Amino acid sequence: MILTIPAPCQFINSNQRLHRMAQAKLTKTWRQASAAAAQGLEPFSPPVHITAHIWKPRAGRYDPNNLAPTTKAIVDGLVDAGLLADDSVEYVVGPDHRHGGKGAAEIVLEITEIKGESWA
Repeated sequence: MILTIPAPCQFINSNQRLHRMAQAKLTKTWRQASAAAAQGLEPFSPPVHITAHIWKPRAGRYDPNNLAPTTKAIVDGLVDAGLLADDSVEYVVGPDHRHGGKGAAEIVLEITEIKGESWA
């Protein structure tokens, strides 16, 4: 399944030195946007693998893995919406971060159920 989360605010980068309240506000915004995007979707049977494709409006160099705080908030939103039962290792592999390309700021999640395997 492909789930697109348009950027509701700036990405949260692990190299930023934000005040904890500023980071909490961004985290809450991403989490709520993710939960809203997942509303009404059929829940997954665990475990699942998540790949996050990051789309940015500028083509400059960056490390997609530095956006882990953003994808953490997104996965938490999927749990809030009931799409995932939990985000622990028994339920989720990833998210793996990939460069999506130049375009509208968004994160496109590729969520795949893992059949017949246990990752715990």
